[in-house]
Amino acid sequence: MIRTTRRAILASGVSLLALAGIANAQEVAIYSGMDRIHPVWAEHGMVASQEAVATRVGVRILEQGGNAVDAGVAVAFALAVTLPRAGNLGGGGFMMVHDAESGETAAIDYREKAPKAAERDQFLGKDGEADSELSRYHGLAVGVPGTVAGMALALEKYGTMSLKEALQPAIELAEKGITVTPALADSLEGLEDRLRKWPSSEKIFFKEKGFYEPGDTLKQADLAASLKAIAEGGPKAFYEGPIAEKIVKAVKDAGGNMAMEDLKSYEAKVREPVKGTYRGYGIASMPPPSSGGVHIVEILNILEAYPIGFLGSNSAETIHLMAEAMKRAYADRSEYLGDSDFVDVPIEALTDKAYAAVLREGIDRNRATPSASIKPGNVVAPYESDQTTHFSIVDKDGNAVSNTYTINFTYGTGYVAPGTGILLNNEMDDFSAKPGVPNAYGLIGGEANAVEGGKRPLSSMSPTIVTKDGKPWLVTGSPGGSRIITTTLQVIMNMIDHGMNVAEATVTPRVHHQWLPDELRIEEGLSPDTLALLAAKGHTISLEEVMGSTQSIHLDPETGYRLGYSDPRAAGALTEGY
Repeated sequence: MIRTTRRAILASGVSLLALAGIANAQEVAIYSGMDRIHPVWAEHGMVASQEAVATRVGVRILEQGGNAVDAGVAVAFALAVTLPRAGNLGGGGFMMVHDAESGETAAIDYREKAPKAAERDQFLGKDGEADSELSRYHGLAVGVPGTVAGMALALEKYGTMSLKEALQPAIELAEKGITVTPALADSLEGLEDRLRKWPSSEKIFFKEKGFYEPGDTLKQADLAASLKAIAEGGPKAFYEGPIAEKIVKAVKDAGGNMAMEDLKSYEAKVREPVKGTYRGYGIASMPPPSSGGVHIVEILNILEAYPIGFLGSNSAETIHLMAEAMKRAYADRSEYLGDSDFVDVPIEALTDKAYAAVLREGIDRNRATPSASIKPGNVVAPYESDQTTHFSIVDKDGNAVSNTYTINFTYGTGYVAPGTGILLNNEMDDFSAKPGVPNAYGLIGGEANAVEGGKRPLSSMSPTIVTKDGKPWLVTGSPGGSRIITTTLQVIMNMIDHGMNVAEATVTPRVHHQWLPDELRIEEGLSPDTLALLAAKGHTISLEEVMGSTQSIHLDPETGYRLGYSDPRAAGALTEGY
């Protein structure tokens, strides 16, 4: 079982990593000698994100007395500067907020929306088939951005700082410049074709002769100007002023159908989280237009009846049961999930434990069920790329933020709206261009996720807060496209079922099944014996690239300490506290 004591911390006497400028945060051997990997420890507050500079921005906010939401907003804006492939002003996402005083958890939906002029068949070519060029690298691919509205709403309802204060670190980073890391240099070079296609992007992300190298300074003057305008004028400066005019012009110049009214009328929303329970722990995650919360709870409900802890972490039988539960949830996703403002999503039915019991009856513990024979369940009532990004934050009072946001593909469309420094998303690709037909990643979308003006596309982003006795116990989430749901799920199961600390839960090899294609995706690290047993059960196994980049914080209920870990699958990620 997970257990932490002050005596264990002091007795270890080992500091594995002294974090610069943070006297009380250190990575230490705080568990028994049986633990192979140890999390970062902090007494008061903690930030875990995919980029070190942005993490330290958040920690400074906490040290100065800001709460988790203040730090979260500052981190989000900082990531728009330091992690341009995923951090953004021109995209959108979801934030889970736990308020320690009231004990309530809220879900903030700032997902992008389709322009009002969007049409159901706008991504179909002359042959009637989906044209990925239109939905990914064209003006029609750009959804109305929600990040600025979402951050402003979060601060207004749950923060203590002004928007101007929260923006200041990002303004300084954009104006003075950031040091190019090896990861940033590699991603810019790797996405050269996408970025150089647009002169406005090429001017920012490439030198006049060649590429930015590690150690170079990258300044983003236009982005700094946009951030300053928002700091002075609030979200209206983004959605109604010159910035909005430049975004609309850029989209139209690229063949899109966005109008000024689309930006002016955009609203972020506070929604009721999807809630469930798993072995006595509470689960709170995002509702539609995210599919994450519904299907994390649905899968956990199916698995709760099995002795997963006894069967063991990543044993063949555990993985088999997980895969069978995943298949059934992703089949339901294809039929029932969409924007609940437009379609009736049967959330209560899908997350009902009685429904899980019905699905469980179809699982053979000794044989894989062919996906072709699995249909969406009888209930009453597409994709982000790996370059989504997630951060988790906990402050000294126990307030918590779990935030996942994206511009979809790496650098989105690759198109910077000229004069703004803002990369535009290609989130419209997350709609079902042709319902019932798999997208490039094999995900099936149904009528519920068809293109419609003003609608938000379906998402897999799954920022999640797990509670114990009503208090935050684990704050987690991940990028990873269709694998976000299963990645987040496995961190939760690793800690609850297998008693791992948050670091061990993070680094353990992951598996994924999304119903179609009918293959069990695995990371490197499972034994040949396990793979042979899975194959004997009828699974088609596919060894693929790593899945996700979780940023997680565990709040130890006995000591109140914050124990966090950033996924080593992503270069440059950092967890830090004070």
